[in-house]
Amino acid sequence: MASTTVLPELPAFKGVPGWEFTDISKLDLDAFPPARSEGEAEPLFPGFDNDHGDAIVMPLDEAREAHAELVEQHLGTAVSADDPFVARNEAAPGDGWFVYVPRGVKLEPISLSAVVADKSALNWRVLIVLEEGASAEIWEQYLSAGEEDGVLNTVVELIVGQNAHLRFVSGQALNEKSWIFGTQRGVVQRDGSLDWVALGFGSKSGKVRMETQLAGEGSSAKVTGAYAGHARQHLDFDTTQEHAAANTVSDLAFRGVLQDRSHAVWRGMIKVDPGAQQTDAFQESRNLLLSKKSHADAIPGLEILANDVRCTHAAAIAQIDPAQVYYLMSHGIPRPVATRLVIEGFLAELVERFEEGPVRERLADALQARLETVLGAAA
Repeated sequence: MASTTVLPELPAFKGVPGWEFTDISKLDLDAFPPARSEGEAEPLFPGFDNDHGDAIVMPLDEAREAHAELVEQHLGTAVSADDPFVARNEAAPGDGWFVYVPRGVKLEPISLSAVVADKSALNWRVLIVLEEGASAEIWEQYLSAGEEDGVLNTVVELIVGQNAHLRFVSGQALNEKSWIFGTQRGVVQRDGSLDWVALGFGSKSGKVRMETQLAGEGSSAKVTGAYAGHARQHLDFDTTQEHAAANTVSDLAFRGVLQDRSHAVWRGMIKVDPGAQQTDAFQESRNLLLSKKSHADAIPGLEILANDVRCTHAAAIAQIDPAQVYYLMSHGIPRPVATRLVIEGFLAELVERFEEGPVRERLADALQARLETVLGAAA
């Protein structure tokens, strides 16, 4: 008799810490059969050559056969199968990529795409491993093939070795009927660095968890998030900055603009483990409400178990400052243009976290395009 895998129960609305704001009780996962990535959709990040050089970049299911020992050495080391969404990701057919950058190798920027088919569930799994002294820039995008609802369950593991450097940009532009559930975790070893960017534009609802563990002394992480919602979208980000070693640095900044009846949640935790002295950690979440019925919840948190640290957090939720709009109008700028300039200035501070060059330009273009949708829909 065939055995049946018993999966952990899905979190109940208001019954599990961290799920107080995101209700998934009306989601019937069984109504969305598993499917592979469609591979065809308008890209959020165009213009990549995907030159792999000496690195391994291949579909995960192929890598399990061609590089079985290497994959098994790392797969599942950053996330737990006890998590209900990770368990479902592992139990069902899916799709994804394996990226391995050997010691001292530099991987030029590449792009990975997950495209969800209508009325289906895509279980997406990405494993990125950088060995000692390696560097890479990887852009990942979540897209929809059509306009019907679907489910994306994404699990991402970022393994950054000693003195390795990874920039990982994840852009979510699903259609606004779809659900997204993300379990994403980076582990950074001694003197390594992780530059992580998350853009939340699409989807109807769901929750994305982003966890960074600074596991080695001298490691660092910069996490930047931007989201823009309208209509009745619900965007939920849950971030953790875990300092597990001494002399580590983390810097997190999230900003969002919300129109119509959209709702955003950001819950952040700075966790300093015992012995992680000389920790320097910062987190902030700032939200700009463009309508009276839009809403945001920003919940920073600290859990500090060391006594020689510097940890700072900030959160703000506000509507557009009429004084700023008035100042621009007093210089002959029409109100709609003045309002747009204030919004762009609010988001520009995120873009300015990056040096001049292709990264900054791509992020600025993506934010501008999303603003056109959000503001245009309300016009």
